[in-house]
Amino acid sequence: MTSFQIYHSVTSLPHSWDSIVVHDIFLQSSYFKALEEASPNNIQFFYVGIFDEEVLVGVAIIQRVQLYLKDMFRNINVSCVKEFFRDMVSKALKGNILVVGNLMHTGQHGLFFQKENISQTTYLNLVFEALYVIKNHIKTNQNKTIRAIMFKDYFLDDSIHLKTDFFSNHKLHKVKVQPNMILKLQPNWLSFKDYISALNKKYKRRYKTARNKLNGIRCSELSLGAVKASSSELHALYLNVSNNAKFNTFILPENHFYNLKLQLQNRFRVFGYYLNEELVGFFTLIENEKHLETYFLGYDEAHQYKNQLYLNMLYSMLEFGISNHFKTVVYARTAMEIKSSVGAKPEPMVVYIKHTNSFINAVLKQVFGLMNPKQKWQERHPFHY
Repeated sequence: MTSFQIYHSVTSLPHSWDSIVVHDIFLQSSYFKALEEASPNNIQFFYVGIFDEEVLVGVAIIQRVQLYLKDMFRNINVSCVKEFFRDMVSKALKGNILVVGNLMHTGQHGLFFQKENISQTTYLNLVFEALYVIKNHIKTNQNKTIRAIMFKDYFLDDSIHLKTDFFSNHKLHKVKVQPNMILKLQPNWLSFKDYISALNKKYKRRYKTARNKLNGIRCSELSLGAVKASSSELHALYLNVSNNAKFNTFILPENHFYNLKLQLQNRFRVFGYYLNEELVGFFTLIENEKHLETYFLGYDEAHQYKNQLYLNMLYSMLEFGISNHFKTVVYARTAMEIKSSVGAKPEPMVVYIKHTNSFINAVLKQVFGLMNPKQKWQERHPFHY
């Protein structure tokens, strides 16, 4: 007999939880423990265990996200026409939504089941039952209504797309979102010099120019103590970037990076850029088995263009990936063109979503088009082969 159990804290997860999700750090208790101490204040976690008799055979991560206009749209001056559409998006999405997955990171990091022990149809139906229990729990205990449900971030070859009956029965729309930019590291790149050798002349020059423009700025990895001591500076630099994004769903708290470093230790890396001992930029990485996941970053706007900080970060992330023998560097969403200039390729992704309002549900694809504007960008091809 199959069943599900909902957990409200990482401390109550079954002992067998981590043993079945060894492939994905974003499904492991150490990551959840860090987030419980330092997640955005508008995100609440629920953990779902799927059981066959008494044996854990699947997990699901569900986030309750409270969306507010001030968080979604920040520091952006818009025309009257755009203001109308912005208002439409905010009305469609503001309030409480349930996300099957992790809104804080690009990719499918919300679902896992053991195919040999439970069918995908049974597993998905149990997850959906859990969603409704959580929805009712939030209504009963907090008097909040869930306005939308989202299954987040699936590559086109994910087997979940075969379950068309499941999504149509639950009136979930399939919607394209921005691609995940991923760089597959070549087996013959034994060092970063091998990567440079693979670049064509134009992009070799681009790399040399970027490195020269650092002009005395040095990159150094931060220890746990250094991350703690620099928490306020790191957060201010993160906000410089976050506040300039056109659309946001959360703000990280100041202790976020410290708590991730505390819990994940060497699987979470923080690199700072220093000019005369002043922190002017940083980036973070998460080691996820054979995949190097780029995480949040920040920089002082005064040095971003002049010293090409962002492009230098992309190169440094890649250098770390090659030096430590990862198979891929996952650059995630946004800034697709510059990421393609270092060799990342766009991997299309989709979400499944439904809204409780039947009218809004009917126009969800258009709403998501406003959330994920089709950017005119040219894919770059930096290699000479």
